This record gives sequence, structure tokens and C-alpha cells, in this order.
Amino acid sequence: MENSLGFAHFLAQTDALGRIVLLLLLSLSVASWYLIVTKALANYLAGRRAEAFLKQFWAADSLQDLSAALRRQPVDNAFAELAHEALEAAHDNHQHGMQKLAAAGGLGEFLTRLLRNGIDQEAMRVERGLTVMASAGSAAPYIGLFGTVWGIYHALVNIGLSGQGTLDKVSGPVGEALIMTAVGLAVAIPAVLAYNAFNRRNRVWLAKLDAFAHDLYTVITVGEKANSSAGEGRPLRPAAKLEARAAAEG
Repeated sequence: MENSLGFAHFLAQTDALGRIVLLLLLSLSVASWYLIVTKALANYLAGRRAEAFLKQFWAADSLQDLSAALRRQPVDNAFAELAHEALEAAHDNHQHGMQKLAAAGGLGEFLTRLLRNGIDQEAMRVERGLTVMASAGSAAPYIGLFGTVWGIYHALVNIGLSGQGTLDKVSGPVGEALIMTAVGLAVAIPAVLAYNAFNRRNRVWLAKLDAFAHDLYTVITVGEKANSSAGEGRPLRPAAKLEARAAAEG
């Protein structure tokens, strides 16, 4: 009898509700690990692409050269997307003027709204899936505990009906029921750790993106003013202070 105890025996003895609880925990585990793997890979690739783009951005001779380069290559990261949209807005302003309602208030106000919207959109993208991991981390232990209580209840009922209430007859079924708590913890712990890690990465990522947006705004507005005062033929160049900062960071 003792050799037959275990997870397989517990699964065979449990009822429909116990199987539903176990299936729910399994679903949460699969969803959590899918998100952990895919988001970790996506974050790694996004970081590599952003690093390469920032090197290209600060090494460009002018904003016109950078804008032309962005049109020739895929926009595959948040930094490149933000720069592409801002440069296109500055180009439209330079060519046609601010004629749209969205551009009311001048180039500076329009760029501010454009960059802020881009950061908000990226914040929404990086937070996708975190709700599932947070739900798995917070709910899985309680779901497992419910499965344990339900299993112990049925085990005690069966023992009471059999009339064999000795310790060796009670400890086996009760120990099997504790499997559900262990499964719940096994689901919750990786989900909680991954959720905290992704949250920290997102904060750092969005802070860097926000800082880049400020630099981009300064580069475009200063370059636009220089271009307006010097004539049409002068390219939009980054400010000397930002070039020195980029060289120091590089």
C-alpha cells in the first residue's frame, strides 16, 4: 500500500474538482514560462538593437544623414522608432510648415506630444503579459492550498467511512494532498521572480528612453533654429554639448 502512494495515486483518487484545480495550476505555469522565455528573448534583442542604433545616432554627421539611414533600414527598436517619428515631424515642418491641427503650437509643442506619446506606447508594449505573471504569482499558492484542503477533506471522509483511522492510514492520503500546495508554490515562485525582474528592466528601459527623448528634442529644436538662421543649405547638426556627452558615453 505504501509503495502505491504518490502523485499518480493522488491523481487517480482525486475527483473532478481536484483535477480542475491541477489543470488550472498547470495552465498558469505554462503561460508564465511562455511569457518568461519570450519576453526575456525579446528584451535581449531589443537591448542589442537599441545599443547599435544609439551608436549610429551619435556618430551621424547630421540629422539629414540619420533620417536617410532610418528610411533605408528597418525600425526595429523603440529608440529608432522615436527618432524616426521625430525626424519625420521635423522634416514635414521644414518642408510644409505646421499646417495640421496636431501641430498647433509650433514644432516644440508638437515634438513634446509626439515623443511623450511614443514613450507611452512603448510603456504599454513592455508591460504586456506582466498581468498574467502577477496573477500567477499571487493566486497560484492559494489555488494550491484550496486543492490541498479539498484533498484532505476527501481523504478524511474516505478514512472515516472505512473505519481505519490509524496514523499510517491518515498520513499517506494527507501527505498526497499536500502535493497541491507544492505545485502551487512551484508555479508562483518563478512567476514572482520573473515579474520583479521584468519590472525593474522596464523601469530602466523607459528611463533611458525618456532621457533619449529629451536629447532628441534638444537636438532637433536647436538644429531647426540653427537651420532657420543660417539658411536652407545648412544641415541640422546635434548640439556640441550633446556630441561631447555621446563621446563620453561611448
